[in-house]
Amino acid sequence: MFYVDAGRFADYASVGALEPYGDKISNPDDFYESLRTTFTYDGKLYCAPKDFSTLALVVNTDLWSKAGLTEADIPTTWDQLTAVSQKIKTSGTVPLALGDTRDRIGAFMVQAGGWITSADGKTATADSPENLQALQYVQGLLKNKYAQYPKALDAGWAGEAFGKGKAAMTIEGNWIKGALQADFPNVKYTAHPLPAGPKGQGTLSFTNCWGIAAKSKNKDAAVKFVEAMTTAEQQMAYAKAFGVMPSRQSAGGQFTQEYPADKAFIDGAAYAQGPVNAPKMDSVLADFDTGLQGLASGDPKALLTRVQKNTESALGQ
Repeated sequence: MFYVDAGRFADYASVGALEPYGDKISNPDDFYESLRTTFTYDGKLYCAPKDFSTLALVVNTDLWSKAGLTEADIPTTWDQLTAVSQKIKTSGTVPLALGDTRDRIGAFMVQAGGWITSADGKTATADSPENLQALQYVQGLLKNKYAQYPKALDAGWAGEAFGKGKAAMTIEGNWIKGALQADFPNVKYTAHPLPAGPKGQGTLSFTNCWGIAAKSKNKDAAVKFVEAMTTAEQQMAYAKAFGVMPSRQSAGGQFTQEYPADKAFIDGAAYAQGPVNAPKMDSVLADFDTGLQGLASGDPKALLTRVQKNTESALGQ
């Protein structure tokens, strides 16, 4: 038994290293659909999602008030995000600390109706009007200084910049809760769903599954172990211990009841996009991240064309 990161799953599944035991777990449909999709390869659910995290819009309530904004101004669309960013910038604060990779900027692509590959991971879809619209929007945020990358804010990641009070908003996962408690306990904040784009709501999910080796001699016992580890009760125990969210929908209500401040994160499961579900994509995605780091002055269309070509090559199209 071992953890399989969602971003590495297809590499293992494609070479037959994993036992596809998804049909042997009780009530697999109770796992959030976006998580089942993440761990499905060639039509088979290979492994049970352990837990998950999503991205949300995290707001520093003191800096929000300083800009003359109220709870009613929390942005729910791209246009509203631009509008509040103008007000925050005028108040003398950087509006949004934004991570400079696909693991943050990719959320805008989902909100525009795009992504890097098709849902089954078989077809390259990077060079699309939807993805271009998303990157052009983010480029506008960067050019207008409505959003800044962590390095520009003298921070290692966006959560650190947010914790230091260098930005009024950030787009981060529910792990920010523990980070702020540990390093910036006096920061007051709230978490909200990411603003919807032209095609609706969208966020990114991050998860691991319980992997069973295809060559294991103890597959039945391993499945029983996974069964025990993925009950709603056990998942709530993980939530309390590690700050992660239960992957079973049947535990969602209890999680929201116990952690109401994290509602935006778990609600994101309904419209979340998992990592690229295709093998041999590491170098392609690293190159995409490099391009995103230069997005402010770069050419989004040329970048997507390059990612499309590289993805097609990796997928053997």
